[in-house]
Amino acid sequence: MEATKMIKVLIADDESIVRKGLRSTVPWDKYGMEVVADAPNGRKAWDAFLEHQPEVLITDIVMPEMDGIELSRKVKEKAPHTKIILLSCHRDFEYAQQGMKLGASGYLLKTAFEDEELEGMLAKFQSELGAASESAVPEENGIDQGERLSTLLYAWLNGHNHKFIGEMEKRTREEWSFHGEPVYIYLVKTSGCESSWLDLLKKVTYEDQKICEGTIIPYGEERCYCIVPQSKLNVLDMLLVEQKSKNTKLQWAKRGPLMHADERLQAWSALHKEAELEKAHSVSAVDWPEAIWRAVNLLHENPAADWSVSDVAKQVGLSRSHFSILFKKAVGDSFVAYQYKRKLKLAYVLLKETNLTMQDIAERTGLGDSKYFSKWFKRCTGQTPSYYRTQQKGSTLQTDMHLLK
Repeated sequence: MEATKMIKVLIADDESIVRKGLRSTVPWDKYGMEVVADAPNGRKAWDAFLEHQPEVLITDIVMPEMDGIELSRKVKEKAPHTKIILLSCHRDFEYAQQGMKLGASGYLLKTAFEDEELEGMLAKFQSELGAASESAVPEENGIDQGERLSTLLYAWLNGHNHKFIGEMEKRTREEWSFHGEPVYIYLVKTSGCESSWLDLLKKVTYEDQKICEGTIIPYGEERCYCIVPQSKLNVLDMLLVEQKSKNTKLQWAKRGPLMHADERLQAWSALHKEAELEKAHSVSAVDWPEAIWRAVNLLHENPAADWSVSDVAKQVGLSRSHFSILFKKAVGDSFVAYQYKRKLKLAYVLLKETNLTMQDIAERTGLGDSKYFSKWFKRCTGQTPSYYRTQQKGSTLQTDMHLLK
């Protein structure tokens, strides 16, 4: 009996991590589907559509050269029965309605959708298009193991799903067990360097063996993680120090020794948070005294806490006066000014991107009740928080409607 034809899927998104994530974390075979191509913009997606004639298109709305709205229009004109799922960062219901008018079958907020939402749509498409479910283990669709791990790690670190945890536990038992030896996890950052992290780590050998082989996990263009057994720790350290003399902007951080999967997961999370903090302040941990780095990290880890100078100074083991002087010198703002700027930045985000009540935002920013929060926000910005929220929502909606014209 002839096998049922697989449903062809095309993915269009200008973020490579989104394309790779969808390719490698969705069980396409389960729904009788295969990803035949992905594209970084609408124009290339249209060319790929003409070449492969896919039955399913998953596309971001805002893309260069040709946006997802125009792409969807062209696809529906060419092949009206094509199933289209729109991805967007916008939350407005009106925007979703406009997308559906184009003939889209679904609409997902790409930064927050649950796996079940997408897979529910795929199951529906499978039923409508008449493809058989495959019981075989899903193929990697041309994505190598390093890239697959990269997308799983990215999704976990950014709170999208937890599939990386199971993968970590499995690999800790198997290929990353290193015969029961403790390991160290490295985060290598090559922003501004002539050589990439991949070029650097491929050079690492020990007794004619590449010690990083199979343990490198890319994370964007300028970061990667790798796992090294304790016995080979010095080899990697020596190489990095040697490369540092040639590429002064090369940076790395490590955690260890680590034995169990949960310890390794905690190390990944800690390294990620530190890297994001460095990115937010355009500094590295080595640029600030350790006590100041710990203090700033403490503030970001506890956004609702109303820390006093004395509280934080005590936490990092410094006197109040010494801490105040050191903090201003390193950060550029006094501790009090920094606290207020941090709270204001958080308030902006919560007002713009959530529907939380003023009381909820007041509590999350550590500013007491809604009445005090409103007065404080107006004193800082000249606007009431409700007016700011209305303006931001209106601005977003106008942008959405413009894109749909």
